[in-house]
Amino acid sequence: MTATLGLIHSPREVDEFFTDEGCYILETWNRADDPSVSVARARVAPGVTTRLHRLAGIAERYLILAGSGRVEVEGIAPRVVGPGDLVYIPADQGQRIANTGEADLVFLAICTPRFVPEAYLDIETDPPT
Repeated sequence: MTATLGLIHSPREVDEFFTDEGCYILETWNRADDPSVSVARARVAPGVTTRLHRLAGIAERYLILAGSGRVEVEGIAPRVVGPGDLVYIPADQGQRIANTGEADLVFLAICTPRFVPEAYLDIETDPPT
């Protein structure tokens, strides 16, 4: 980090964007001068399952804030998740999450080291729609 003593970042709702993965992302914290971590708010619409993917060299945590879903992480059985649950996804493991509820599934995606787009690897067998 730079010599800055402190910094408060306030993400703007208008900066939320839709990804090829099938969810909406609002970057909360992702800076080159703080390469150790990134935090994004993810939002998955009802009935949507994100694409199966892995993050090369990046461990990820999903901290579920609202809604209900089913998470799949390579090597473990699918699991139902809800508010307060934290899912740890080791680097290079296949992963996806489905919104099984009637409201948006909202969670923080916390990556170490920070997320970079080139680390995202789509491993879904069907082409994106």
